Formats: sequence, C-alpha cells, structure tokens
Amino acid sequence: MTALDIRQGDWQSLGTLAGDIRRIVFIEEQAVPENEEWDGRDPNCVHFLAYRGGRAIGTARLLPDGHIGRVAVLKEGRGLGIGLKLMQAAIDCARAKGHREVLLDAQTHALAFYRRLGFQVYGGEFLDAGILHRSMRLTLSE
Repeated sequence: MTALDIRQGDWQSLGTLAGDIRRIVFIEEQAVPENEEWDGRDPNCVHFLAYRGGRAIGTARLLPDGHIGRVAVLKEGRGLGIGLKLMQAAIDCARAKGHREVLLDAQTHALAFYRRLGFQVYGGEFLDAGILHRSMRLTLSE
C-alpha cells in the first residue's frame, strides 16, 4: 500500500489542491451548484489534505464552531481508508482546540461511514444542494 500523509493547514496554503478535489467530487460528480460549494467560509477553517503517493487525493475542513465538512476523496482513493484518516485528523484537531463535540451534515448514503467513527444521527432528513442529508454528532472524551 502506498503511504498516506495527512497535512493540516489554512486555506491559503492548502486551498488550491483542496478546491480542486472539491470541484471534482461535489461540483462535477454530484452536481452541487458552485455558489453552494464556495460558501465563503474556507478562510476561517482548518483544512486537511490527504496525499497518497505524493498526490493530493482527499480533503476535509473543520469550521471554528466544531463542524466538520467538505469531506471528499477522489474516485481512485475511495475504499482505502483515506476518508477515515481525514476524519480522524479533523476530530483530533477539534479535540486539541477544546471542542466538546464535533458536528457534521452527512449525505444519507454516507451515514454508515460516520457511524463507524462513533457519530450519532439527530434530527430529520433535509435537502442540502439537492442531496438528502442527516445531522450527526460525536461527543469528544477528555
């Protein structure tokens, strides 16, 4: 297996590659409208990039309020545990920042993925960018 490296940084340093991944996964593959994908919040987030074989292949972001979002892995990296490693990096970062919980809005097809990390569903289904979602929460231990 090719080594996986997760890097953490701001939008200025990681945004070009993270944005490329998000454009492919969300805008091209899932038809998310550009104005919904680019919500203006990226400069205030901590970003994560997964590199496999020296190539950026996945991304996620942590918002200042403890929400994790924009988790995306390119097709060739899916099923290799890259999403789990990105999520663990974001959770670890949230814990280090003193958050008591992390929240996310999961596409319904991905609920099992987030449940494996300990997230629990709350609230009902809702549409975001035309895709069914559920809100999820993970309580962080000390």
